[in-house]
Amino acid sequence: MPEQSNDYRVVVFGAGGVGKSSLVLRFVKGTFRESYIPTIEDTYRQVISCDKSICTLQITDTTGSHQFPAMQRLSITKGHAFILVYSITSKQSLEELKPIFEQICLIKGDIESIPIMLVGNKNDEVNAREVESSDGEAMAKRWKCAFMETSAKTNHNVKELFQELLNLEKRRTVSLQIDGKKSKQQKRAEKLKGKCVVM
Repeated sequence: MPEQSNDYRVVVFGAGGVGKSSLVLRFVKGTFRESYIPTIEDTYRQVISCDKSICTLQITDTTGSHQFPAMQRLSITKGHAFILVYSITSKQSLEELKPIFEQICLIKGDIESIPIMLVGNKNDEVNAREVESSDGEAMAKRWKCAFMETSAKTNHNVKELFQELLNLEKRRTVSLQIDGKKSKQQKRAEKLKGKCVVM
């Protein structure tokens, strides 16, 4: 399907209130909001580099509610990579990821080649921690996926999370590194290559 070449779809799953939208908004817009507004489904786009050309990173921020199983199935079917978010302040939120992970396995079949990242968010809330890092790591090992702790509030590991997820993609080369300023400088440097410069 042709759209695959210029669209790379990442789907963010997790229970309500674990900070899915906060992570996505922190990554895409660099902002953080204290108030909690439940999401039905939002999609954000970011330009990234994909197989040395430019493509769109499409991030689908899903609902934390179980009221929309058809939407969840569709997101999994269309997704290329998955971020499974729980809050380190809630054991229950980690438990709630199990059926979602099982659903991904069911729909995608062989998940060995699919980038999946288990994410413990809110790691700035040390005093309210219910899930140890080692528990998250153990779950990730069981699921054969990557693991990281983040804080959307303090911007800890947010960009790293998305870059790491893209690094897991083995079917093509995807990277966040397409910094506009850099590429303009590189273009200028390439233009100047082999040309005389009058000082």
